[in-house]
Amino acid sequence: MSLIGVLRTGVSGMNAQSNRISTVAENIQNASTTGYKRTSAEFSSLLLDSGDVGNYNSGAVETTLRRSVSEGGPIASTNSDKDLAIQGNGFFVVSDAAGAPFMTRAGNFVVDGKTGNLVNAGGFTLMGYSLANGTPNPVLNGVADLKPVNVSVMGQEARPSTAATVSGNLSFETPVYDPTATGAIGYSKKNSLKVYDNVGRPVTLDVQMTKTAANTWSIAFFDPAAPTVPLGTPTNVTFDGNGKVNGGGSALVAVPNGRSITVDLGGLTQLSGDHNLSGTANGSSPTSVSGTAFGEDGTVYAVYTDGTRKAAFKVPLADVASPDNLAPRAGNVFTTSAESGDIQVGFAGQGGRGILKAGALEQSNVDVSTELTTMIESQTVYTANSKVFMTGNELLETLMNLKR
Repeated sequence: MSLIGVLRTGVSGMNAQSNRISTVAENIQNASTTGYKRTSAEFSSLLLDSGDVGNYNSGAVETTLRRSVSEGGPIASTNSDKDLAIQGNGFFVVSDAAGAPFMTRAGNFVVDGKTGNLVNAGGFTLMGYSLANGTPNPVLNGVADLKPVNVSVMGQEARPSTAATVSGNLSFETPVYDPTATGAIGYSKKNSLKVYDNVGRPVTLDVQMTKTAANTWSIAFFDPAAPTVPLGTPTNVTFDGNGKVNGGGSALVAVPNGRSITVDLGGLTQLSGDHNLSGTANGSSPTSVSGTAFGEDGTVYAVYTDGTRKAAFKVPLADVASPDNLAPRAGNVFTTSAESGDIQVGFAGQGGRGILKAGALEQSNVDVSTELTTMIESQTVYTANSKVFMTGNELLETLMNLKR
């Protein structure tokens, strides 16, 4: 047996346990880091050829570091609608300040006050496909065409009216209109309906209703500035014997400086009693983006001050063949390696990928109690290896003293 080999073996054992304690220290300090993946030290023996029988050359121990990237952490709810967690497989695609792409499970995003981009605690920007030109066509094995997710670029938006409804009761007792009667005003009843033009201005339309027969009303829409020119062809609405609409249930109206809207008249009745109508119309005045909302499929919605939403981006999820072999980088991000395989990009819920949970974060997958147990074990083994080294050193000194 070589006493030098004993010393070398003791040093190898202390180095191995030192590496193990280093991983424990890193894991414990990141136990509260969003999306952090624990690192472990795994050992394998390195044996030397002992040669002749009766001689033994002690070997060493090799350390391999493993990161449990594929092991998910617990999902915890938060109070921020911009926090994102992936339930299942996949990674967010993010970029650094230089535009280099990375992957991460850390979804604690906030709006950057300078750029308006969504960035996480590590300073990395969330990337997604813009929906400005319709459904995206992603590159499956790359991150081309990805843009920073920034709903503030949507700016203000006016929504012209495209549909409206007029409902309620047209009094059965209303007489058939006689245009030759003294004081004839051109209609039996009149109401107003507010809609919006192409630039978001409210436009008030006059709704003139004329009873032309016992069960027939002519309904026309006018611009008050031009009360004699109807905005589209007047519609004849007919009623059955029960006072329900049985013909002419809609009207097409051309809004000044706006869209042609379809007005639903199917909710009208002709029953005995008072004339009582109500109306609704979609559209709105100019409204600005007030927030962000996420769908489980990765769709990012711009939320406007009036409560409406519009799809702006779609966040993809990246994956690789061997996530545990991804190369970690500072900021709780990963990049591909030769062992991990190339990046593959798709959408949530497709191809074995998980789904997105808004208002939630994936916690670290570190179990502190397990790490403390590992630390105590490593400390014990480190001390034992140091004893081996000290014993080998003492034996070597005894050997050296034999010549004196």
